[in-house]
Amino acid sequence: MNSAEAAELLMHAAAFDNRNGSTAAAKAWAFALKDVPLDDDARNAVAAYYTTAPKDPDAKLWILPHHVRTLRTKIRNARLENFQYEPLADETTAEYLARYRGQVRAIASGRVAPPTDRLALEGGPSKSFMRELEARGWEGNRTVPDSDEESLADTVRRSGPLGVECPVCAAEIGHPCKSGRATAKFPLGKPLSKPHTARVREAAGEPQLTVEQRAVEEQRIREASARTLARLAAEENIPDAEIVEDAS
Repeated sequence: MNSAEAAELLMHAAAFDNRNGSTAAAKAWAFALKDVPLDDDARNAVAAYYTTAPKDPDAKLWILPHHVRTLRTKIRNARLENFQYEPLADETTAEYLARYRGQVRAIASGRVAPPTDRLALEGGPSKSFMRELEARGWEGNRTVPDSDEESLADTVRRSGPLGVECPVCAAEIGHPCKSGRATAKFPLGKPLSKPHTARVREAAGEPQLTVEQRAVEEQRIREASARTLARLAAEENIPDAEIVEDAS
């Protein structure tokens, strides 16, 4: 864009904002837009700027060169939204680049009508493929949850021990397990850093321990705790080492 073309574009903008164009302004705009031609897209960029309401209703619209550049690019890119290159058989790299750039310029400028329809995928997966998916546990055709809570619960239910209710402390889905002892700070029980073993087994789909098995497990834990306490007590009772001086 040269100074004369920039002056013409400024006159176009003046029709919207009543600015007073000058030779200095035309030269400045020409320098800022030296790689932007004066075409219908540049004029439409000015119109698009003034037909878009500002964020601040009290603000005065005043177009600048960078607005013209940005809006003109958006106008041209919109024509390329559905563009697909149409290749030739056995074309060389140089031929491909030349044809690709030519098609892009032709459509972006509006000389060639842009594609109006997106290419749509047709058909669907075969019945045998769907049966194979379902055999592997796919549930894509399950019913949609009735509520957001149900959908969220279904998502959490797949995330480990917190995805099921605890059979020991009755902690709800998504909530940590609680100890059985209430305190002033935790009247419903202190949250545990690790879930109960029964909850882990429930989430993993493993059968729960019977009464006898649970009694054996509790006894094993008590014995292990007793051994640990005895070891700690023995370590505390180790006599201090006596310092023996060398008689020589």
